Amino acid sequence: MADTAEIAQAVAAERERAAALFDRLRADGADAPGVTRDTFGAGEQRAHATVAEAARALGLAVHGDAAANLYATWAGRDRAAPAILIGSHLDSVPHGGNFDGAAGVVAGIVAVAALQRLGVVPSCDVTVMGIRAEESIWFQVSYIGSRGALGVLPDGAMGARRIDTGRTLAEHIADCGGDPKALAAGHRALDPARLRAFLELHIEQAPSLVEAGRAVGIGTGIPGNFRYPDARIEGRNDHVGLPRRFRRDAALAGAEFALAIETLWQQHEARGIPMAATIGRFHTDAAQHGLTIVPGAFHFSLDVRAYDEAVLAELDQAVSTIVAGIAQRRGVRFHLGAKARAAVGKVDPAIRAGFEASAAALGLPVLALGSPASHDAAAFAAAGVPMGMIFVRNANGSHNPEEAMTLDDFLAGTAVLTHWLAGAVGR
Repeated sequence: MADTAEIAQAVAAERERAAALFDRLRADGADAPGVTRDTFGAGEQRAHATVAEAARALGLAVHGDAAANLYATWAGRDRAAPAILIGSHLDSVPHGGNFDGAAGVVAGIVAVAALQRLGVVPSCDVTVMGIRAEESIWFQVSYIGSRGALGVLPDGAMGARRIDTGRTLAEHIADCGGDPKALAAGHRALDPARLRAFLELHIEQAPSLVEAGRAVGIGTGIPGNFRYPDARIEGRNDHVGLPRRFRRDAALAGAEFALAIETLWQQHEARGIPMAATIGRFHTDAAQHGLTIVPGAFHFSLDVRAYDEAVLAELDQAVSTIVAGIAQRRGVRFHLGAKARAAVGKVDPAIRAGFEASAAALGLPVLALGSPASHDAAAFAAAGVPMGMIFVRNANGSHNPEEAMTLDDFLAGTAVLTHWLAGAVGR
């Protein structure tokens, strides 16, 4: 095994490769003012081709699966041993940033290149995975690529429609070379029992590392969530002069609901219980609303997340209680629609400790960091695969063109990943 200084130098020597890859990925999704690498669309497709080309340049064996995920494998001495998987997603939100997701795939390529530079021959297969469709905004289904690879997509997922094209997930997957029929039948490309670990590097999505003055964070957990993507409140359209006691005002019911959710969050925060709640859509019906009409319809979405399954269950019940109370008081009906769920992602303690030890060996002060966002690593953890996450400082949040990860910080996080990997496979 190479020593720590050699590993750090080898990662630093890959700076040009990393910069060139990020530049190519930005061009793949260029869509002013940011990037749009659309899920199962042209932008994501170009990004997968870019990574495949970079992987082949390192001599990695490249293949896909039924969900059109990308696998680039560095063959180990013992091909029968459980493999280590490193990866993240390559899609983005519309007009997003260049680093959310992509940084984790580039980190895998750079880590392999650095260890090859040092002459390491891994003891087991090391596979860099470019995952499809992590950004649920496009099809309103979570973790399509990772859950597809693991054979655990929810029933009916193939019929989900993309928000802009109106075409089904099955149609888009087929267009990108996947096999929607195999996915619908529960076929899995990855057997959790054959995976030693799943590792994901990602930019931070709240400025905790910026606040702490640290370049790198070590993940402590990923929140689970429940979601109502397409909820609505049914009231009654009425004349603007109608007295309050006769109204069935869907908009004010929506406002009361939003304030109740905010109060619920404040209560948990006061008890030291981390959670988050987001109402992403919040509007009256544009086809019917007007200055002199009491709104009879209101539309919203809800995402609630927490780091503990028991807390999620408590929050789920609390939302139901809030809904019932408002409906009774205001004479409206809530139609919450289909509920989506994602499990809490538990970080493997041994991998976390290993990352912390690698950072210490490299002289990097780190911050223990719970992710506020969802990541594909959670799908692997839910399937029983040991997983770990590394976060990289990012000043301006994510899902916007101003993501501000520096190359120096990226290489620092990748050095931690590479050092751990060298210890895991380099002996």
